[in-house]
Amino acid sequence: MEGSKPLKPGTSACLWLGLVSVAVAFLCSEARTTPSPLLSPNNATCKGTSKCQTGIILPIWYPEDPSMGDKIARVIVYFVAMIYMFLGVSIIADRFMAAIEVITSQEREIVIKRPNGETTTTTIRVWNETVSNLTLMALGSSAPEILLSVIEVCGHEFKSGELGPSTIVGSAAFNMFVIIGLCVSVIPQGEVRKVKHLRVFFVTAGWSIFAYIWLYMILAVFSPNVVQVWEGLVTLSFFPICVLLAWVADRRLLFYKFMHKKYRTDKHRGVIIETETERSKGIEMDGKMVNSHFMDGSATSNLIGLIESKEVDESRRDMIRILKDLKQKHPEKDLDQLVEMANYYALSHQQKSRAFYRIQATRMMTGAGNILKKHVAEQAKKSASVQEVHVEEPEEYVSRIAFEPAAYQCLENCGAAILTITRKGGDINKTIYVDYKTEDGSANAGADYEFTEGTVVFKPGEIIKEISIGIIDDDIFEEDEHFFVRLNNLRVLETEDEVLSANSLPYPKAILGFPTVATVTILDDDHSGIFTFESSSVHVSESIGIMEVKVLRTSGARGTVIVPYRTVEGLAKGGGEDFEDTYGELEFKNDETCKFVHVKIIDDEEYEKNKNFFLELAEPRMVDMSLQKDVPDRKLTSDEEEAKRIAEMGKPVLGEHPRLEVIIEESYEFKSTVDKLIKKTNLALVVGTNSWREQFMEAITVSADEDEEDTGEERLPSCFDYVMHFLTVFWKVLFACVPPTDYLNGWACFVVSIVIIGLLTAIIGDLASHFGCTIGLKDSVTAVVFVALGTSVPDTFASKVAAVQDTYADASIGNVTGSNAVNVFLGIGMAWSVAAIYWHMKGKPFVVEAGSLAFSVTLFTIFAFLAVSVLLYRRRAHIGGELGGPRGHRLATSAIFFSLWFLYILFSSLEAYCHIEGF
Repeated sequence: MEGSKPLKPGTSACLWLGLVSVAVAFLCSEARTTPSPLLSPNNATCKGTSKCQTGIILPIWYPEDPSMGDKIARVIVYFVAMIYMFLGVSIIADRFMAAIEVITSQEREIVIKRPNGETTTTTIRVWNETVSNLTLMALGSSAPEILLSVIEVCGHEFKSGELGPSTIVGSAAFNMFVIIGLCVSVIPQGEVRKVKHLRVFFVTAGWSIFAYIWLYMILAVFSPNVVQVWEGLVTLSFFPICVLLAWVADRRLLFYKFMHKKYRTDKHRGVIIETETERSKGIEMDGKMVNSHFMDGSATSNLIGLIESKEVDESRRDMIRILKDLKQKHPEKDLDQLVEMANYYALSHQQKSRAFYRIQATRMMTGAGNILKKHVAEQAKKSASVQEVHVEEPEEYVSRIAFEPAAYQCLENCGAAILTITRKGGDINKTIYVDYKTEDGSANAGADYEFTEGTVVFKPGEIIKEISIGIIDDDIFEEDEHFFVRLNNLRVLETEDEVLSANSLPYPKAILGFPTVATVTILDDDHSGIFTFESSSVHVSESIGIMEVKVLRTSGARGTVIVPYRTVEGLAKGGGEDFEDTYGELEFKNDETCKFVHVKIIDDEEYEKNKNFFLELAEPRMVDMSLQKDVPDRKLTSDEEEAKRIAEMGKPVLGEHPRLEVIIEESYEFKSTVDKLIKKTNLALVVGTNSWREQFMEAITVSADEDEEDTGEERLPSCFDYVMHFLTVFWKVLFACVPPTDYLNGWACFVVSIVIIGLLTAIIGDLASHFGCTIGLKDSVTAVVFVALGTSVPDTFASKVAAVQDTYADASIGNVTGSNAVNVFLGIGMAWSVAAIYWHMKGKPFVVEAGSLAFSVTLFTIFAFLAVSVLLYRRRAHIGGELGGPRGHRLATSAIFFSLWFLYILFSSLEAYCHIEGF
């Protein structure tokens, strides 16, 4: 069928595992009819019955002893309903994990003071990555198992049940053996993935094994078949202790503080982290070595002051590199298209959280499509649809009369200065009169310019008029002088015979605009000139290309003058590194008052830049040397002395600013583009929602399930996408009513989602129990085979995607071990603590039959130890990492892990029916 596609390796593997699970369950169901008289098991659960009990929410389906046909029908109904409820839990867990992603992505800005006194602002995560992974992330991925255990105890009059604890152990086995075994084999050929935070992995792996050893000890050692209050509370207290120790390992506190380490920033989102390094004297900063051990207490807030700015801007440099690469690959793309491509590339390749992979897996599985591509496409549509809003200026009903421009310059030998007066707006068919008059400044009328006054008439249709002011030339050297020309007395011709003042009209039809005063500067032409830059310094953007620097010739413009110039390095280096070395001579012709020097600035697209170089003018010289010749060395007459003094005054000299400091700064446009991109790469923006409308639109939309590397044209949804969408559309629309993640920073969505997960989990527990008793399976077998598989399928897809896309194996392996420990400490610790306290208050013990649970825990602990040993062995050089590696090793590892899971299911089921001896 067109649009359909073959099942992915991860999907097919899960289907095969499901078939194996069903086969094992049915074999065990048949095996229960075959007694084992040779054994006299101590397992008290062997004497149990498979009679259906009333559930927490669902009642018993009467009659209790149906015919074979009715029993088959009931089994099908329960099984389909259970699968459908698992889909519902997966979708609401999607919302739950989105809320967790938004919560743990909260950031805050801190201002850091560097040793040199400068301050800079950086963004840091509020949540520590390790703490969030072991608390909210683990709770999000394990919420169904944890809530099932708590609800089962609380819903059955605080009596222990087999479904909740067995689901936790069965889910741990599935996570440890199946998920990791699958992740080992899905890595592309020739690639490996290693655990990056090995210390944290050791802590979580150790706790995950210890958790089940501890579970066995409280079931069979300390107080067999009875859980005391202290045992439940200690189990629950292990959760914060585990989180604390993992945080200590991540932060290198206690004994880690004596290990040398170096500090850097995360390449994505700017989160400050540390890495181990070889022993050194310290961290080099500004050419000095500093000791890294004082980095405690306010380490985070002072960290940036200890490392160079290039280290601080690692994430920005990474984004800049992406933009540069895309520019080279796609020179025909404009900046907006490059930004869109860079946004998708950065989102695709940055390190992602466990929550993101879980959300992505669920949405791709339910026909919601690739969330990264959808997000980038939506952003592109928004930017394309948002047109620039031009504020239309109201139509001018009033004519404004003013000078344009307001400043004029002329040599004193120019004869006359021409000034321009303009009319803007209003009715140009009106005739307007305006008077003008000169006023003295440093220049005097009659000596430097001709006093002038008159009236300018704007006839209908005329919008520009010129006036001329005579300039008086002399041969006396003097400073540059200026005078003013002022407009006044504006009148409008209303009729042919009536000229009215603008203020006498009912409403003004013409007014004096700005400026009404023009300044005319008379440049003396009797001196060779004073040569200078406009100012002592100038700031330029590195993207300017060719910078143009103006050299002024003031206080005279007589003769031809040569002015040498050159560039001098400062912090900015020449030779094409920051700018091109430039030198030469400017030739000012007679009466020429301005020249330009051009310097090429190199654009290396730095995020922050503050480098300088200098442009210097050398001593100017006259081309006609006769004007600079000295008077013969003899006693001069008074006339010759005066002539010499005037000649000296007339020589070209350098002015106030002969040396210009050029400060090269980063391109504002480029910097703002990088800033926008960094803000857009927050994954909370991808998975979060800001309105109910957005959630309902997502719920009813079906999208193509595209792979990350698929960068071709937009694909249509496949048949599988449509089927999964219509199967889950009820849940999607229902859970679109959950508050958006923008509300209360995600906490509103978090609370509502966990309540719904608890409700659905209670229904799943009843369905699983009724399914098992109808088919003849015990709750312990139903839990480890069906419920554990159903709750772990989304995690399987998430880990598979994480293993392929992530550079490291932490997201696919490290979080599995953490979740297994959290399941016991929270799921069993909380449930058993509440029940133990309840029965203690009644003066009775809380009875928990060790039976199958103790056997499953022991079996899992042994197998988990073997699995962790295999993973550690794979870190040897000839394999290279926990995941991937040579084909033979990866297939052997996957086979070992799958075999461990199969053996765990088989032995647990056989023990449950007393075919092998347990405890």
